[in-house]
Amino acid sequence: MSQSKDHNRRFTLASRPKGEPDENTLKLENADIPVPASNQMLLRNQYLSLDPYMRGRMSDAPSYAAPVEIGEVMVGGTVSKVEKSNIEGFSEGDWVVAFGGWQDYALSDGTGVINMGKNPQNPSWALGVLGMPGLTAWAGLTEIGQPKEGETLVVAGASGPVGATVGQIAKILGLRVVGIAGGAEKCQHVIDTLGFDACVDYKSLSFAEDLKAAVPSGIDIYFENVGGEVFDAVLPLLNTSARVPLCGLISQYNATSLPDGPDRMNYLMGQLLRKRITMRGFIVFDDFGHLYPAFAKQMTEWVKSGKIKYREEMIDGLEHAPSAFIGLLRGEAFGKRVIKLNP
Repeated sequence: MSQSKDHNRRFTLASRPKGEPDENTLKLENADIPVPASNQMLLRNQYLSLDPYMRGRMSDAPSYAAPVEIGEVMVGGTVSKVEKSNIEGFSEGDWVVAFGGWQDYALSDGTGVINMGKNPQNPSWALGVLGMPGLTAWAGLTEIGQPKEGETLVVAGASGPVGATVGQIAKILGLRVVGIAGGAEKCQHVIDTLGFDACVDYKSLSFAEDLKAAVPSGIDIYFENVGGEVFDAVLPLLNTSARVPLCGLISQYNATSLPDGPDRMNYLMGQLLRKRITMRGFIVFDDFGHLYPAFAKQMTEWVKSGKIKYREEMIDGLEHAPSAFIGLLRGEAFGKRVIKLNP
């Protein structure tokens, strides 16, 4: 289903999901195309980023950002084109990175919007390796991970946009890199295309044993974005003075209760204390947004030179966004999942 010049398709939050989002969570509506005021511009969204954090914004539980209210348009990063502009520095036809949400058209006052000019190469990449996921990988690894040549890094979600970038940066910096991914195909990609030293399939019945065998010298940096049973296997393998950048816990986003089994808190705290482990959670633009110019310069050079490989999973049509998002939370994505709004 293509975009229209007559109305604005948009997905609004219809109900707060308990567990996994379903067909009742979001509602597809047709609305009038908004008209920009004197200090606004009208954006026509071209690409919509799908990211795990969106699950948290569907909930009204306390978090680092306000939840989407019932009836409001679902939030999301976009690459858009300026249709009309009443703002200095933006003109019709400019490509921009914005926060246009799950809809065809959006208004913006320019706050936080990045102008990419009239003819950017691979504009959708600004939602992936050159955007928030890339900055998350680069800043989390370099600022919190403090990598040193010869160390061992393990990263979960290794075939995804953050994990893949973390591992490749670590290889550039001279580390031994072990990825964790789901399935033989993803692990093959992680080793053959991304250049990791090893990859362990978390779906294997022998996952914990396989991971231990892959890190004979232990783990110096664990980049965490999954949690759950993956972290349970990683924790005892962390070395003294290990660093754990924590950017997400996708295995827990649909959970409705605490996991079964004994209370692990005392064990976790004991490991952190005895091994002097540094674990730091971060919200990338809140904590490291000021580093974006340095990141963009460095990452653009790495991508152009071929040192960083990037896989994008493009899905046509706004109407497919809800099912694609549910699949993302289930671990079905292979690369950065993006919705193309305007074929």
